[in-house]
Amino acid sequence: MDAPDVARTAAALAEHRPALLPDFSAGVPHARAAVLTRLWGALWREDLLDPRRLDGAPPPLFGPPLPRVVVDGRPYADPGRLAEALGMPAGFRTELDNSVANLALALTAPPSPFGGLAGAEQSIVDGHPLHPCCRTRIGMSTLDVLAYAPEHHPDVRLRVVETDPARWRTAGTPVPPRFPVHPWQLPRALASGLVTDTGVDIPAKPLMSLRTLEVPGGHVKTAVEVQMTSAVRTLSAPAIHNGPLASRLLEALTASTPGISVLSEMSAGTVLDATGTPQRALGAVWRQAPPPGADVLPLALLPHRPDVLTPGFFRDLVALLVPPLLELLAKGVALEAHGQNTLVEVGPGNRPVRVYYRDLGGIHVHPGRLGRAGHPMPPLIGAVPTGDETALRTKLLAAAFSTVLSSLVAALADPGLWATVADAVRAGAAPADRAVILRQDWPVKATTAMRLAADPLDDRWCTVANPLRADTTP
Repeated sequence: MDAPDVARTAAALAEHRPALLPDFSAGVPHARAAVLTRLWGALWREDLLDPRRLDGAPPPLFGPPLPRVVVDGRPYADPGRLAEALGMPAGFRTELDNSVANLALALTAPPSPFGGLAGAEQSIVDGHPLHPCCRTRIGMSTLDVLAYAPEHHPDVRLRVVETDPARWRTAGTPVPPRFPVHPWQLPRALASGLVTDTGVDIPAKPLMSLRTLEVPGGHVKTAVEVQMTSAVRTLSAPAIHNGPLASRLLEALTASTPGISVLSEMSAGTVLDATGTPQRALGAVWRQAPPPGADVLPLALLPHRPDVLTPGFFRDLVALLVPPLLELLAKGVALEAHGQNTLVEVGPGNRPVRVYYRDLGGIHVHPGRLGRAGHPMPPLIGAVPTGDETALRTKLLAAAFSTVLSSLVAALADPGLWATVADAVRAGAAPADRAVILRQDWPVKATTAMRLAADPLDDRWCTVANPLRADTTP
C-alpha cells in the first residue's frame, strides 16, 4: 500500500511538481519536529517506555515543537528513527515517515482560495494535535494527496453510482439506491461489481476530514479506504444505523438548550453483498451544514487564529460550550466534542454566538441517565450505548476538556483562564460529574498505544494533570 516517505515525496515532486520542491525541503525539519513532539509526549503519557530512559521532564500537552529528544542517552531528530531504535513495528515507522512527508507537503500549500467553512477547515495544516500519525494518508500517493487532501484546496468531483434496490439499506430519511463516491475510491467501488457508474458528478470541497465534503445543499461523508491517523476511513454498519437515530435524539435533547445546535445526519445508506453483509467501502452519510452566511470555524482552528482567540473570546466560548455539554452529560449523552467535530459561529464584535456539533459516530449514550431524564433509549448499536458512567465521562472529558480547552489555554498562555472553566463546571455539572471533573485527573486518548495495539480501534486512555484541581470547591 502506498505510503511515501520524505525521499519518495521529494522524488515525486521533482518529476511532477518541481516548483513545490524548495518549500517542501524547507518544511521537512518543522514537520519532523512536529511529529517527533507528538511521539515524545506519547512516550511520557502512555506508559510505552520506562520514563527513566527519557531525558528531561514530561512535556506539556501542547508545547512547542522539539527539534530533538534524548532517549537512552542518544539524541533523535527523526521520529521514524526513534521508533525503530525503540523496537516499534516497522509498519509504525512507515506511518511516521508518511506523516512527516505529508505534513511537510502541507506546508507548501498557499492560503485557501475558498471562503466560508470550507476555507476555514482547509487552512488547518497540522492535523490531529496529539497523534504522531497526524498526517498519514496510507494508500495515497504524493499526487493523490495533492489532488484530494483539504490542505491543498482541491476542487473535487464526486461520482454518483447506483446499486440494485434489493442491495440497498438506508437509515433516516429514505434515499434512492444511489450515492456519491470519492474519486479516489471510485475504481475500487466499481471493481466490487455491486455498483454501476451513472456518469453524474457532484462538485465538492473537502473539509478537515478528507472524506467528508461540502456539496450543494449540505455535507456528505464518503467511504475512502485510506488509513488516516489510526483508522481506514470506511463506514461501519453501526455508523450507518446510528447516525439518524442519534440525530433525532440530540435534536430532542437540545431543543430547549440555548447556544448549541446539532448538524443532523439526515440519511445514510450502504450496499449489501450477496450474503446481506453491509459493505463498509460502499455507502454515504448525508449531513446538515451550518446556516449559509454564518461565519463558522472549527474549534481546532482557534489556536492558529490569534485575531479571533482572545481571553475574552475564550471566556465567552466557555460560557457557550460547557453548560450544554454538561447538561447533555447529565441527561446521558456524552459528545465527543473535539476540535474537528465542534464548530463555533462568530458573530458581531468577534464574539462566539453558537456552537454546532457534528459526526455522531463517537458519542456515548447512557440508557439509565437517559431514562431518568425522561427520554426513551433509541435502538442504537455498537459502542455508542454504554452503561458505564466512567466511560461516559471519559468520552466528553478527553475531547472537550483535555484536548480542546487545554489547547486554547495553551495558545493563550494564560493558566488563569482555567478559573472560568471551573466556575462553569461548578454551576452546570451534575453533582457526581462535578466531583470527577474538578478533582480527578483528566483522561486523554492514548493514540500511540492504540496504534501499536492488536486492535487499533479499541479505545485506550491515559491521564493528564487536572488544571482545575487547585480549586476543589465542589
